[in-house]
Amino acid sequence: MEHKVMSYRGHFRALLVLGLPLIGGHLAQFAIGMTDTAMLGRYSAEALAAAVLGSTLFFVTFILGSGFAIAVMPMVAEADATGDEVQIRRITRMGMWLSVGYALLIFPLFWWSAPVLKAIGQQPDLADQAQLYLRIVVFGLLPALLTNVLKSYLAALERTRVVFWITVLAALVNAAVNYVLIFGKLGAPELGIVGAAIASLVVQVVSIAGVVIYALRVLPEHAMFQRIWKADGEVLAKVFRVGLPIGLTALSEVTLFAFSTTMMGWLGTVPLVAHGIAINIAGLAFMMHLGLSSAATVRAGNALGRKDYDHLARGARMAIWMSLGFSVVAVTVMVTIPQTLIGLFLTSDDPNYEAVVVLGAKLMLLAALFQFVDGAQAMALGLLRGVLDTKWPMILAAVSYWLVGVNIGYALGFPLGLEGVGVWFGLVAGLACAAVLLMWRFWRQIMVDLRASGQN
Repeated sequence: MEHKVMSYRGHFRALLVLGLPLIGGHLAQFAIGMTDTAMLGRYSAEALAAAVLGSTLFFVTFILGSGFAIAVMPMVAEADATGDEVQIRRITRMGMWLSVGYALLIFPLFWWSAPVLKAIGQQPDLADQAQLYLRIVVFGLLPALLTNVLKSYLAALERTRVVFWITVLAALVNAAVNYVLIFGKLGAPELGIVGAAIASLVVQVVSIAGVVIYALRVLPEHAMFQRIWKADGEVLAKVFRVGLPIGLTALSEVTLFAFSTTMMGWLGTVPLVAHGIAINIAGLAFMMHLGLSSAATVRAGNALGRKDYDHLARGARMAIWMSLGFSVVAVTVMVTIPQTLIGLFLTSDDPNYEAVVVLGAKLMLLAALFQFVDGAQAMALGLLRGVLDTKWPMILAAVSYWLVGVNIGYALGFPLGLEGVGVWFGLVAGLACAAVLLMWRFWRQIMVDLRASGQN
């Protein structure tokens, strides 16, 4: 049990102990996508472009479905603070139920994705290749969603090290299978983008096996999988009410980036490849904020369960300062060696090498611009989720990412002729708007209301 008053140094240590494995887990998860990008980039620019399209569609739908998994984290943390093991089990199970239903709904979109991609202006050959990729990875969607639910359950119980190690194992498996199947090593056929898709599927199976085995062996008291078919309408509805806005909030941000990918696709293969590489590098830095945000969610949910609002406020301030520190490091690297970072993803004899590096370096400077605001909006969202405030953040995110980010990106990129650089200025504007509005929501409304309720 924590003391009623914890120093800022104590909050720093607690966030670091909880957050570092989560950051490491997110980095390992990100390494899976980074490995796909790097290896396919060295295989061919065309294969990479098709994979960027396919993986973007997969990620967009995955993020929406992950809202139910993310909802499990603060709800389990709150239940754990009161020692309610039955509620922990009910919440996690219904998170898995919702994930199954969602995966079944999404299956047709992936199977017949080529017409969708062509309808939004993508080149027919790239759309067909992306559909080939998606028809394989679609079978990994359900295990991926279930893995996220169980990882959220474990993280809420502050068992973050196992989340880290399972993700590291998955990343290593992905790298090995990618290498063998993309390039045809060790006697395997050379499959290119199909090999990358198979590797992704293998990774999802390894991941779900890891978390299930751990839950069964280490936490048998929760009896997580006994009579899992039994419905629990009350908790199902609660997880749905909390999780759907979380998924839609995340979808707003992800679709801002996905629409930017679509717009870069309108400009051709070179801009799309440069964009895909730059987004991967910027995303690598964002994993630090995301892991810290998850730690803030758990600690905020725990403080909410104990109704310790001073503790909540102190922890929130420290999480924000830590995020700013991460941003300083990321910006320094991006501004100092942008061309070196871009060059890691392509071979120098690729005919598009010079063009991709030149454009990618410009995009990297813009990525540095949005590091601070990207981290701030991630921290605000994590804290708001921790106190189960999800509906207004969904609205504020939609306004920021779509009304501001998408429209500015399109206007600057096409009517005003800035092309890829203009599209990326839209990303900066959308994230900055979200950071301001979401921080205002947490500090000026939620914290004020919580403290007022605690005094009554």
